[in-house]
Amino acid sequence: MSSTLDRLRLDGKVAVVTGGAGAIGQVYGRALAEAGASVVLADLNGEGAEQAAKTLADDGLRALGARVDITDRSSAAEMAAQTVDAFGGIDILVNNAALMAEIPQVDILDLPEDWFDRVMRVNVFGAVVCAGAVKASMVERGGGRIINQVSAGAFMGGGIYGVSKLALVNVTAGLARSLGPLGINVNAVAPGLVENEPGLRSLPADHPARAALAASIPGKKSAPAEDLLGTLLLLASPAGAWINGQTISVDGGWVTRL
Repeated sequence: MSSTLDRLRLDGKVAVVTGGAGAIGQVYGRALAEAGASVVLADLNGEGAEQAAKTLADDGLRALGARVDITDRSSAAEMAAQTVDAFGGIDILVNNAALMAEIPQVDILDLPEDWFDRVMRVNVFGAVVCAGAVKASMVERGGGRIINQVSAGAFMGGGIYGVSKLALVNVTAGLARSLGPLGINVNAVAPGLVENEPGLRSLPADHPARAALAASIPGKKSAPAEDLLGTLLLLASPAGAWINGQTISVDGGWVTRL
């Protein structure tokens, strides 16, 4: 019988992390690789993805960088095929890629139409596209895990970013129902205030809104991306086999749902 910690191992598994060249994507990729998985860091920034993967490989981890446009089905299919060719299949998909800091900081009524469409296409449709691209390989391997990165912002009134992330919560539940019978669990992680460069660009450290939000959080106010890894590994590993269709908040109690 395996130990409790063994059930968090990912030996022999293959994971794809979109947005893999970004701050959280690189943290996620390293954690999955250190848990034993072969990891593909996929990103629109192909050079950045390859460099991030090389950093992991230089540390003795199994990693590959790949360019992908998550809004394009042919590009996502090519990324999936590249992963299968390199590592034999796909067991885990982390839909981490999203627009956030790039979004104009304006009231949703003033957001240009092209930005509304772009954010929904990347943050919602992109996750659907990538799930479709990995489905066949996961089914062939007897099942898999899809983990969508949402946000505490999904549960707050606000701009298009929160709207897109709430839509992805709904997509998570829908995919869990359709893919669960195939052995594919679909869940989401909803981070709170993450201490990294993109998060601080979106909401600067000295912004009054950050202080107001922090005051409303009963527990830890903010954290580095590494504080998300316990939830990530739980959902990706055998330890989380009975969890499906859930959105797990990791935010110090900022969002509470009964």
